[in-house]
Amino acid sequence: MARIAVAASAPFGADVLERLAREHEVAQLLTRQDRPRGRGRRVGSTPAKETAERLGIPVTQPARLDESVGLGAETVVVCAYGLLIPNVLLDRALWLNVHPSLLPRWRGAAPVERSLMAGDVETGVTIHRTVEALDAGPVAAQRAFRVGPEDDAGAVYEHAAEVAAELLGGVLAQAEPHFEPQSEDGVTYAEKIRPEDRELDPGAPAAELVNRVRALSPHIGARLGELIVWQARVGNDGAFEPVEVQPPGGRRMPYDAYLRGRR
Repeated sequence: MARIAVAASAPFGADVLERLAREHEVAQLLTRQDRPRGRGRRVGSTPAKETAERLGIPVTQPARLDESVGLGAETVVVCAYGLLIPNVLLDRALWLNVHPSLLPRWRGAAPVERSLMAGDVETGVTIHRTVEALDAGPVAAQRAFRVGPEDDAGAVYEHAAEVAAELLGGVLAQAEPHFEPQSEDGVTYAEKIRPEDRELDPGAPAAELVNRVRALSPHIGARLGELIVWQARVGNDGAFEPVEVQPPGGRRMPYDAYLRGRR
């Protein structure tokens, strides 16, 4: 059992945190500050903080990352934290970043979403040393897995969290983890999802539209006019077919039920 700290905020980070806590002593969670969320804009905790509080893990939410931040362990696992770690903190511990892609492919903020949008049939998880350059640190462990044709981002993130916990178990068991430099061949970047990325262009190929829906479900949702589209498929005629949608102010429902309600 290793004594570690975890830096995480988003649901993927919360999932990895929970899995790590089953096998290791998590002395501290570093997470982003509470902020307004949802339609009511009520101040809420990050998913990782909610998990940590349920598990009794001490939580630190620094307003800024600088030399004043105390670290609860000599090894810090970073997973969907959302902030860049400055060198003044990188120099004080071993920071291991969990990245849900096969680096150097899909460095950046949205590796799972961009991978699905691109139609990748394989992705994976990389554990690498956190460095100042974006997702460019040397690799301690990496494992690929297949992406099924119906897998959405939620399914990929769940599988990635399971793989990440297994890989970290091996890395943390080493007294001195071994790192290999990343290749500079095949580098691609996964830019943050923008509002325009959610829009479905009816003139685009059906398979491309389905991949976009898969990439944005179940956490963001793609948009087709006034509808949010959560599930879709390529029909027998090769056309794009929404399967599950959500009208403005409404609940999720089958697309055929939505059509019947408009008659």
